[in-house]
Amino acid sequence: MGYEGGDDSAEPIDRRVPESPRTALAVAREAALLLPNLVTLILRLLRDPRVSIRRKLLLAGVAAYVVSPIDLIPDFIGGFGHVDDIVLVSVAVDHLLSGTDADIVLEHWDGSIDALDLVRSVFGWGSEIVPSVFSRILPR
Repeated sequence: MGYEGGDDSAEPIDRRVPESPRTALAVAREAALLLPNLVTLILRLLRDPRVSIRRKLLLAGVAAYVVSPIDLIPDFIGGFGHVDDIVLVSVAVDHLLSGTDADIVLEHWDGSIDALDLVRSVFGWGSEIVPSVFSRILPR
């Protein structure tokens, strides 16, 4: 009961040669190109009156924490010093994007839809690793 070749509903077999994995430099270059669009998006969302003030305040609070010399995990601890900053920024940006109407986010996004999906998935991991007891206190 293999493929008989006469069924038009079956998906064709993809016989293309797979692409070779991208180098770390290529991935870093792509991420760097997303950064200006991400910064522009966040600034535009912060100025948009349709975005919840609570979500804006959470992002502002996290930004203040990141630039503050006081940290939960001191920055001088090798490898782990910036983990708290990265997770908090990730949670705050994810909270801003996921809590804002998709049409508003798209209105302010200058890049491609695929790039926005990538941004959302990258920042979404922060919310996934934060214990649920903390995520329940985030502003709605």
